[in-house]
Amino acid sequence: MIPRPSIAPTKPDTAGRRKIQHAASAVLYALLVLLALWVIHDFLPAVAWAGVIAIALWPVLRKIESHRWFNGRTTLIAVMITLAIALLVVLPVGIGIAQAAREAHDLLDWFHQVQENGIPMPDLVSRLPYGAQQVATWWQANLAQPLRESPAMKGLHGSAVITFGRHFGARAAHGLMVFGFMLVTLFVIFQAGPRLSGSLLKAVQRAFGRDGAGLVSRMASAVRGTVSGLVVVGLGEGALLGVAYWIAGVPHVALLGVVTAIAAMLPFCAPVVFCASALWLAMVAGKVGFAIALAVFGFVVVFVAEHFVRPVLIGNSTRLPFLLVLFGILGGAETFGLIGLFIGPALMTVLMVLWTDYVQER
Repeated sequence: MIPRPSIAPTKPDTAGRRKIQHAASAVLYALLVLLALWVIHDFLPAVAWAGVIAIALWPVLRKIESHRWFNGRTTLIAVMITLAIALLVVLPVGIGIAQAAREAHDLLDWFHQVQENGIPMPDLVSRLPYGAQQVATWWQANLAQPLRESPAMKGLHGSAVITFGRHFGARAAHGLMVFGFMLVTLFVIFQAGPRLSGSLLKAVQRAFGRDGAGLVSRMASAVRGTVSGLVVVGLGEGALLGVAYWIAGVPHVALLGVVTAIAAMLPFCAPVVFCASALWLAMVAGKVGFAIALAVFGFVVVFVAEHFVRPVLIGNSTRLPFLLVLFGILGGAETFGLIGLFIGPALMTVLMVLWTDYVQER
C-alpha cells in the first residue's frame, strides 16, 4: 500500500489580515476621537478661541522667550500674556458696567417720566422730506401719549421682560464660562510653548506629509492675518469715530469710542453705534447738522475700512484675492458665528492652495 503524500497546512494570508487590522484600528481610533469630542463638546468653543488667540500671539510669545530676562521662564510668560488678554477684555466691560450704573438713576427717572407723559415728537420729524405725516401720525398714536397706555408697549408684559432677563442671564453666564475656560486653555498652550508646536508639526507631517504641514502653516498664517486685520481696522475705526464723537458733542466719548472699536472688529457692526449716536444728536441734542455729518463720516470710514483696508491686510498675509477674503469673513461668521471670522479665511486659504496645486500639476 502506497502511503498518501502529506499536505502541508496553508499559511494564513498575513498581508490581508494586516490590512483588516489597520482598517479596524483606524475605525476604532476615529470612534474614540469622536467620542472624546462629544464628551467635551461644551468646551470646544473655549478651545477654538484659545487656539485662535494663541496662533495670533505666537510670534509675540517667541520674541518674549528669546529675551534673556525670560529665557526658560515659560510659566511666567504664560501668566503675563494670559493676564494681559484677560485685562483687555475685563477692563472695557468693567468700565461700561460702571458707566451704566452711574447712568442708571437718570435712565430710570426718564423711563418713569415717559411712562406718565410720553415722548414728545422732535421737530426733526416735521422737517422730513418724505413720510413726515405718516411718521407724525404713528408717533402721536404710540409714543406721544403715556407709554403705559401705548399700543406699542402692550407687548412688553412683565412675563416677557422676566423671560428676556432669564435668557440674557443664561447667555451671560455661558459666555463667562467660555471666557474662563478659554483663559485656562490659553495658559496651558502658552506654558507648553515650543514643545506643543513641535509636537503638532511632527504629527501633521507624519499624518499628511510635507504638503499637509505646509497647508496647516498657511492656515495658521490666515488666522493670524485675520486677527491682525480685524483688530487693527477695529481700533482705527474706533479712534477716527471717537474724534468725530468729540467734535459733534456726543457724551462719554471715550466709552463710546471703545464700544465702536469693539463693534468695528465685527464686519458692518460699527454703523449700529455711530447711527445711534447720530440719532441721539438729532432727536435729543437737536444738532441735526452734526448728526448728518457724523452719519456720513461714519459710513465713509466703514466703507473704506471694510472694502479696502481690511481685505488688503488679510489678503497680504495669506495671498488671498479680495473676493475670497470678503466671502471668507462674511460666510464664516454666518456659518460658525464669531469664531467663523477666523475659520472662514483659513478655509479660503485651503481652497486657494488646492486650486493652485491643481493648476500647476502637469
